[in-house]
Amino acid sequence: METAGGIVENRVGRGYDRLSDRAVKSFVAKARAGTATRGKLSDGGGLYLTLTPAGTAVWRVKYRIDGKERGFAAGIYPAVSLAAAREARAEVKAHLRAGRDPVQSRVLERHAATLSSNSTFSSVASSWLDKQKRGWSGIHYSKSERALKRDVLPIIGELPIDQITSAMVANVVEKIAARGAEETAGRILQHITGIFRLARSRGLIHENVAIDVREVLPKRKRRMGRPALIVFDELRDVLRRADLAPVSPSVRLANRLIAFSAQRIGNVVSATWDQFDLELTAPTWTIPREQMKVRDRDGDHRVPLGPTIVAELLAWRKATGGKGVVFPSPSGKRPFVGREAIEKLYSEVLELDGRHSPHSWRTAFSTLSHELGDFDRDVIELALDHVSDGKVIRAYNRAQRFDQRLRLARWWDAQLCGQRS
Repeated sequence: METAGGIVENRVGRGYDRLSDRAVKSFVAKARAGTATRGKLSDGGGLYLTLTPAGTAVWRVKYRIDGKERGFAAGIYPAVSLAAAREARAEVKAHLRAGRDPVQSRVLERHAATLSSNSTFSSVASSWLDKQKRGWSGIHYSKSERALKRDVLPIIGELPIDQITSAMVANVVEKIAARGAEETAGRILQHITGIFRLARSRGLIHENVAIDVREVLPKRKRRMGRPALIVFDELRDVLRRADLAPVSPSVRLANRLIAFSAQRIGNVVSATWDQFDLELTAPTWTIPREQMKVRDRDGDHRVPLGPTIVAELLAWRKATGGKGVVFPSPSGKRPFVGREAIEKLYSEVLELDGRHSPHSWRTAFSTLSHELGDFDRDVIELALDHVSDGKVIRAYNRAQRFDQRLRLARWWDAQLCGQRS
């Protein structure tokens, strides 16, 4: 009988349900003993039992598509009984009548079942985080994972992602904003939007319900940038006061490296001596790319150093032995000095009241280099390893423009020391 799609049922012999449980058991026993007179036992309607070369009894259902014979594996006997095999045959016939290939339909059903078992918001969020891990710094990944576990997963984590509505997402975001964490609410909404984007690409949802939720976010005040001192006399005063402050030598020199290199505090405190080439004509600090905030970029971040900080590092290396971490923790409770100790220097010892912080040196470096120095914008951005989608900057990033960045480092060094450049 021909059905839709050119699929034809294959009827073997005359009639259905010709076998009994006793006949099946007898056939299997004889086949395994090598005394069976035939290689398979037919029940009609395409259903038959046969033995594999290994002696396993398998139910199969024959059918044809466009004149070609196909087979559907209905299960292993005796785990699948004669009655269960007949039910499988009935399902095959139902697919044929609907114009579907039974084997292809089973593949699709199994795929749908797999998707269903991995379609909660929590499971998709976990997969999304894994995909982001390669391009994020360890700190950024940890903060994002912690924020999702704290603010999102307890509310919608166990819901099937295709049942989550815009209103549910809006409720999550508004709760975060209501406690005054407006920037956190915005960042988490970005994460949720990315999670739904991944779900859509996998066919779990038809639309990204998080996109319109940005309308519930409070209107942001215009950002004025990070607080920072941007007058050289004031910056020199910060350095002088920090040098006189009652802090450990590790904290004092780590702070000076932050100021003279304009690099991130996390890279400074975890720096190791093997990253530094101080005897070169152009002394360099090379930070491995995997330790940088931006990790999906070619090449490590090479930082040219000015003469003042190079001399101080050389003296420090001689005094400490020059092995392992550059700034060991004075307490010995951790491998290197904590960033909290340097931040405390600014907030409590120097009492700068938020006007300047360790990170502010990057802002000051960028602002003053642009305004007072004779340097291309691209050179300054490369020195800071800033993220940029500009083709020009990406092209220069390959060439590094190292000579110009060395001149910039020496200019900055001279300014902080109050010298004529």
